[in-house]
Amino acid sequence: MCSQPSFFSVKPELNPAVLPLDWLLGTWQSDEPGEGSFPSITPFRYTETLHFSHVGQPVINFMFNAFHAESKKPLHRECGFIRIQPGTNRVAFIVAQNSGLVEIEEGELTGQQLTLHSTAVARTSFAKQPYVQQISRHIQLKPDGRLEQTVSMALEGQSLTQHLHITYRRTD
Repeated sequence: MCSQPSFFSVKPELNPAVLPLDWLLGTWQSDEPGEGSFPSITPFRYTETLHFSHVGQPVINFMFNAFHAESKKPLHRECGFIRIQPGTNRVAFIVAQNSGLVEIEEGELTGQQLTLHSTAVARTSFAKQPYVQQISRHIQLKPDGRLEQTVSMALEGQSLTQHLHITYRRTD
C-alpha cells in the first residue's frame, strides 16, 4: 500500500537513517502548471501534488498525483519508497506507476538535491509501446523554499530527453 497509514495515535519519530531527507517531508502542490513534452507526444501542462511521509522506518514513503491543468483529469500516479544506503549519500527510489511501470532509480543526495537514474525498469506484459527504457530525475529544494523536479526519459529508439518540469510549494 502506498498511502500514509492512519493507525498511529502518536506520530512516530523520524528514523535517523533518513534524517538527511527531512526537507522533503510534507505535502507539496505545484505552484503553477508544470510542462510536459516528448518528441512523440503533444506538449501538455499539468498540476501535481506530492506527499512525502514516514512511519518511523528507515524509509520515506511517497505518493505523486498529476492532473491535466485544463481538464483536471487524472494523468499519472506514482508511489513508493526512498532509501539511503547507510553511511553514504547514495539514495534509491523504488517506484510503482499506475501505467504498469515499476522502476528503481539510484543516485546521490547532495545537500537538498537528489540526482537519480534508473537502474531497473519493468512493466506489465501488456504495457503500451514504445517502452520506457530509462528514467532520470532531479529534485531540489530552491533557496526560495520551492521544490523543483525535472524528469527525463528514454524510449525505444529515443535517447534520454527531458519529459517533465515543475515546481511546488509546501502546503502543510
